[in-house]
Amino acid sequence: MSVDLSIIVPVYNEEDNVLPMYQAIRDAIAPIDREVELVFVDDGSRDRTVERLSELPRHGKPKVRIVKFRRNYGQTQAMMAGIDVANGKVLVTMDGDLQNDPRDIPRFLEQIEAGHDLVVGWRKDRKDHWSRVLPSKVANRLIGWVTGVPIKDNGCSLKAYRADLIKKIPLYSEMHRFIPAMSSLARPKIAEIVVRHHPRMHGSSKYGFSRIYKVFVDLISIRTILTFARSPLMWLSGLTMVTLLLTLFAAVSAVVFADTSYAGSSVVFAGVTLLFGALSLFLIFLAFLGQLIWGARSKSLAPFVDLAVRPAGREVQ
Repeated sequence: MSVDLSIIVPVYNEEDNVLPMYQAIRDAIAPIDREVELVFVDDGSRDRTVERLSELPRHGKPKVRIVKFRRNYGQTQAMMAGIDVANGKVLVTMDGDLQNDPRDIPRFLEQIEAGHDLVVGWRKDRKDHWSRVLPSKVANRLIGWVTGVPIKDNGCSLKAYRADLIKKIPLYSEMHRFIPAMSSLARPKIAEIVVRHHPRMHGSSKYGFSRIYKVFVDLISIRTILTFARSPLMWLSGLTMVTLLLTLFAAVSAVVFADTSYAGSSVVFAGVTLLFGALSLFLIFLAFLGQLIWGARSKSLAPFVDLAVRPAGREVQ
């Protein structure tokens, strides 16, 4: 069966939200004249979530599919499992806690039909405690500054993607929030729209301050990946050039001051020359070592390189 739209919902200990979630999605997509599948990914729930999922209708619209993990692997892995098995040409992801509103899905499809490759939800009026909202705002500013992709709400799971884009993006750890930045290699057309957001009615949040350090580590990782995937030695070469110029400046200063009344300064500049000279040699060595490692690991970076190959007929505007 040809599927036009796949809706992917990772769930973890959401037994009370399964049926309301299904009903809300069913009602939201009823006016959409497309073949729709709904992929629930159970991330190793320890309550009756799987039992509730198995009770959902398997026929009609949407067609329900269930992926079950043996244990809890995390939201990114659950999301990637759903993306891998999804058959739709357009993929929509959303949380399973009913805080995202399925009634926003048609608006995402409108943006995809308008030519966008990736549509990101923005919980402008977010209904969470300040202890979640404040770190999120700081993280979004930091992610935008580091990656150069200024998305207002990277943590919003309600997003829509063209399947040929999202299926090429390799994700691990907690990197689902960096999808817009990771996809920037393919220069996609990205839209961001304001979405509804509701307080959690059932169950408890799986987010906490423990994720902050993971976000920080992932942020460093993605910056390194984006830099190396685009130009492996560019930033090391640039840094080496700076230290070489400082070495040259210090060496010239040492020679100039040697025959003056400031001979003591000449000794200082000579020491600085040795220091920056040694640093330059170290950076050159590091650059060649990095090139060798990048070459050996180029196969694992191939997905990032492939992202830069844009499908014919969807030129960047």
